[in-house]
Amino acid sequence: MNKTAVDMTGEVRTRISEIVENLIQSKSIFQKFDPDEMSKMLSDGMLETWSPEQVMEIPDDELTDIMKDIMVFKAMSGLLADLTPEEMEIFDAAVAGR
Repeated sequence: MNKTAVDMTGEVRTRISEIVENLIQSKSIFQKFDPDEMSKMLSDGMLETWSPEQVMEIPDDELTDIMKDIMVFKAMSGLLADLTPEEMEIFDAAVAGR
């Protein structure tokens, strides 16, 4: 990897980290997340899909929306695991329409 690509990767990670910090501070549902871990997970995922240049070309509001959607999905995915057996039964009944 050349120096420019390394520099651009650092810029991507910094940009994503700043957005994660803002989202965690502004949304209570995200406050359980570790900012460093979330930033790393999002950066790694985006850099697997897109080049650093492509990520940097995404407008701030669009990148924030992408990251917010991923973070909401991650936050919501753990909710069912926290339910008691009784709560799970109520949830299953509600989903089944009973």
